[in-house]
Amino acid sequence: MTVTETSQLHTAIEPYIPLGRSGLLPALHAAQKIYGWVSEPVATEIAKALRVPLADVHGVIEFYSLFYNEPTSTHVIRVCTDVACALKGGEGILNHLCSHHGLKPGQTTEDLSLTIEASPCLGLCEHAPVALVDDQAETNIDLEKDTYELGRPPSHVYGTIRLLTANCGNGTTSLPKYGDYAAFKKALGMKPEEIVNEVKASGLVGRGGAAFPAGIKWEGAAKAEADQKYVVCNADESEPGTFKDRVLLIDDPHRTIEGMLIAGYAIGASKGYIYIRAEYPYIFPVLENALKESREAGLLGENILGAGFSFDIEVRVGAGAYICGEETALFESIEGKRGFPRIKPPFPTTHGVFGKPTVINNVETLCNVPLIVSQGSAEYRKIGTEKSPGPKLFCVSGDVERTGVYEIPFGVTLRELLEMAGGVKSGKGLKSILFGGAAGAFATSEHLDVKMTFEDLRAAGLPLGSGVVMVFDETRDMRQVLKSLGHFFAHESCGKCYPCQMGTQRQKEILDRVAKGKILPEDFNRLQDVGWTMTDASLCGLGQTAASAVLSAMKLWPEIFVEGQMSQVDGQ
Repeated sequence: MTVTETSQLHTAIEPYIPLGRSGLLPALHAAQKIYGWVSEPVATEIAKALRVPLADVHGVIEFYSLFYNEPTSTHVIRVCTDVACALKGGEGILNHLCSHHGLKPGQTTEDLSLTIEASPCLGLCEHAPVALVDDQAETNIDLEKDTYELGRPPSHVYGTIRLLTANCGNGTTSLPKYGDYAAFKKALGMKPEEIVNEVKASGLVGRGGAAFPAGIKWEGAAKAEADQKYVVCNADESEPGTFKDRVLLIDDPHRTIEGMLIAGYAIGASKGYIYIRAEYPYIFPVLENALKESREAGLLGENILGAGFSFDIEVRVGAGAYICGEETALFESIEGKRGFPRIKPPFPTTHGVFGKPTVINNVETLCNVPLIVSQGSAEYRKIGTEKSPGPKLFCVSGDVERTGVYEIPFGVTLRELLEMAGGVKSGKGLKSILFGGAAGAFATSEHLDVKMTFEDLRAAGLPLGSGVVMVFDETRDMRQVLKSLGHFFAHESCGKCYPCQMGTQRQKEILDRVAKGKILPEDFNRLQDVGWTMTDASLCGLGQTAASAVLSAMKLWPEIFVEGQMSQVDGQ
């Protein structure tokens, strides 16, 4: 490297040097922004500056799909080819763009001016088909009309209530419009244990998919003894079909910040992290500006409002790894490591990020907290049902008239939700609905009167998950849908545990054969064996749910897994 290049690099990574290893991901992002990729000399300089072994730097670069160790342009087009976009011709768009520029997917032009590659879900499913052009979202792409929308993705918000989404749908809500954190101010007048008890009494459970009681988690971290505690917002929203957290963050960032402040005060934490997926680059400046507004208003920082409570928040950006949605893998990423899940116990409430007591909640969960504190748990529980209290956001995509985020109270039926969305598009019949995303399960018309609650969906064998409701009309070939799901998990498995590493690959291979109609006699039993092995033996939730949708499809439509059989699910 020349002296000029070294100077430019050191200027870019200087803010992260005091962080040591924890500054590795932001330093790599800064370097890649300059050069388009991370060369050996650049990696070496970063390793020296942060005092991280060079081998570890290379390990991190190779783990995350959005870091490059080979020449790549600074202009990258990433075309989503996951389920929702695949339904709308995502593969065709990718091939069209590559053909137009004389490239193959993943290739870069000789002059390093452009790279085009396929991408897993970009979290823009209601606007499918989509692409990410550098840091801008390109939505509603139509090759025939040669039209698309470039820039901030619009928020489509519907439903029967507007509590969590009260400020969504009209651009970003500034602090003056949001208000001066009335719920947080009320919390400062309460004892920390009173806040924890209110959250417990509210019945709030995690909205990211695991559904663990938030109050129990907070109580564990509050009781843990440590010189430092953390609150982490999991905004690594990577489940195919999920986009609610994107809408909450870009339209109403202060609701999440206020929720984190209340959590920090309740457990005695002084530092928070918002870990956002790299596929949401357009949200990063929105969050940074919102945090700036809060600091300038004296709502973040030292001795907030003279109450003797100090708390600040840092935004961390991932680098393309679905596994980092798993809480302990996310901690590893913040610490500057590969996103491998940890073995539990110990649990995050005592040994979280940097080995300290940590509360980690997803965006929607944290957005419920100001609502609970401001109106009280008793009033909050009047929304929804006894066992599933509160409002819930559902991400409705696929073959419906009105895709978008729907806020409803728990207890509304699936039929009612689909009616709100205008029903199946163009009057076509309903074939199936994917619940909970890639890690979910399929429903059919037989499930239309199931109530959207944890207890009712569980009884019907359907996971609520992260709130995905992806609709497929009667013309869709479910074999292609399953193929897409298989490719997703094979791509996203971190490889730490053998059942998931090998199982997702075998599952993908069998589903490829199913999609081509070249099924082997033993494939049906083999697919079941692989699925249950992953479910029972994998280390974390990724492997444990990687076969969930496939196994549910095998129960509903066993005929599509048998060679020579035609199925009504294929529209034939």
